[in-house]
Amino acid sequence: MPGRDDTLVFSTDPTLGRRETPAAERRAAPAPPAAGKVDGIVRVWLERKGRNGKPVSIVRGLALPPSALAALAGRLKRTCGTGGSAKDGEIIIQGDHRARIANELERDGHRVKLAGG
Repeated sequence: MPGRDDTLVFSTDPTLGRRETPAAERRAAPAPPAAGKVDGIVRVWLERKGRNGKPVSIVRGLALPPSALAALAGRLKRTCGTGGSAKDGEIIIQGDHRARIANELERDGHRVKLAGG
């Protein structure tokens, strides 16, 4: 019959509508999402969105393990005299401290760019 829709709406047959996935698709693990762009340049951002208008400095692009990232975050918090955290591959420091953070990271030998804000 022309114009008839042969789409199955409901069935009690558990095998109906299942698609067999090829073995290659079952074995392939999805790639983990990248925490940020790591190109050898550390970028220090200023953000205000979603924080009630309060500025935060965000350090992105560091290729460090989580323990080293947390240690660096602690050192930057002491340098700036404020709070912050290290999570998801980036360091968040409360307030606009981009210049201090950039100086500290350059002293460690990183290439730093100020971005955002």
